[in-house]
Amino acid sequence: MDLQGSHFIYTQATEKSIKTIDYDYKRCNGCGICAEICPTDALELGPIHEIATGLDAPAVMMDLDKCTFCRMCSNLCPVHAITFEAVGEVPDEEKYPKYDTYVEINEKCLPCALCEGACPQDAIEVEFTFPKKEEIAPLKEGAEGEIEIDMDKCNFCGICARFCDAFILLEREPTPDNLVPFEQLLVDEDQCDYCVLCQDICPEEAIKVKGERPCEAPKVEGNVKVDDEKCTECGRCQAVCPYDAVDLQKPMEGQLSLIEANLKECDPQGCRGCFNVCPSDLWYVPTDPEDPRKIAFAEEYCTYCGACVQACHLEAIKVERTEVHHTEIPETPWAAQWRDAIESLKTGVRRGVDKAVFRETETLKAQKFLGVEPPEVDEERLAAVQAKIDSLMPALKNAKVRKLWEKDTAENVLIAVKKKMEV
Repeated sequence: MDLQGSHFIYTQATEKSIKTIDYDYKRCNGCGICAEICPTDALELGPIHEIATGLDAPAVMMDLDKCTFCRMCSNLCPVHAITFEAVGEVPDEEKYPKYDTYVEINEKCLPCALCEGACPQDAIEVEFTFPKKEEIAPLKEGAEGEIEIDMDKCNFCGICARFCDAFILLEREPTPDNLVPFEQLLVDEDQCDYCVLCQDICPEEAIKVKGERPCEAPKVEGNVKVDDEKCTECGRCQAVCPYDAVDLQKPMEGQLSLIEANLKECDPQGCRGCFNVCPSDLWYVPTDPEDPRKIAFAEEYCTYCGACVQACHLEAIKVERTEVHHTEIPETPWAAQWRDAIESLKTGVRRGVDKAVFRETETLKAQKFLGVEPPEVDEERLAAVQAKIDSLMPALKNAKVRKLWEKDTAENVLIAVKKKMEV
């Protein structure tokens, strides 16, 4: 195992192949799916509530001795925190199922800037390719005219602001009940020469200009790119798009609900655990004084990953999955395990594998494959080091010690570790 920044790199090398699992703990939201489906119990969840409320620690730890590098965790991670790579003699990637998800931009796209600003994962990039106003009609000083914006028609698509520097879009943070990433459109009339071109390119006919048109307005063109590694298919881009230009399929369908009996002590302003782990940013606190709810959510953006359930220390959140969209499961020796894992996402019951069979592996062959001579091992020193590590593990796994490690001095942490080792 190697640590590179926020990435835990696990490697299995044999004479025929090298397999690598890359776990980015900063991207992981602690949903627990990987630990639930792992056929060998190689993955274990950490203190998710503490992590959700500020503890900087990995939500999932791996027992490398148990891991078979089956790629189940990587293929079924809904937030792409785990990736798998292999070189050498390994089965084709298509022999392993994965989520059948997509976000596709169809021919109705103009494009505009709404989906890019509404995406909570920064997975969308909009590139406008039509020329700016100054390129085809430089500012004409002293021009006279009038310009008016009908805010009842304007949908904040941002095309006018991209085209002409006279328009200023004021940004806002999207919320679950209002995904639009802009709150106002202003006009700097010192930068406007009333060329009428903005009126021509506005798709909503929200701009009216009295002035002189110097040339023909360009056609609105551009490209929208979706980063599949960042995208979680939450559907916010589809919801905010005014032109039905987004086709989307989520990884899972289901139902998100609150358990009212457990909400008595809920403090969404102080805790915010569910807020912090949700990849769709769907949780919010109602601001209407007549709304009696402490906490609310916009379920249409839920991917049913279950991270909020793990993060809630009151057990006040419930996620039920009714459908898992996945690619075909080929008839392979491991097909039954994959069917069971995918079905367990709906039922919550994982049968696992027969662990009575013991298989011994030849670890030194990995060194030959890598072209590295195996080092000499001092068995006595190795045993002494292992004994020290074993004595430290209870302290390192203790949530209070780990939290202290983040917030206190090294001296106080050392004292706490020693006390824990003496217990």
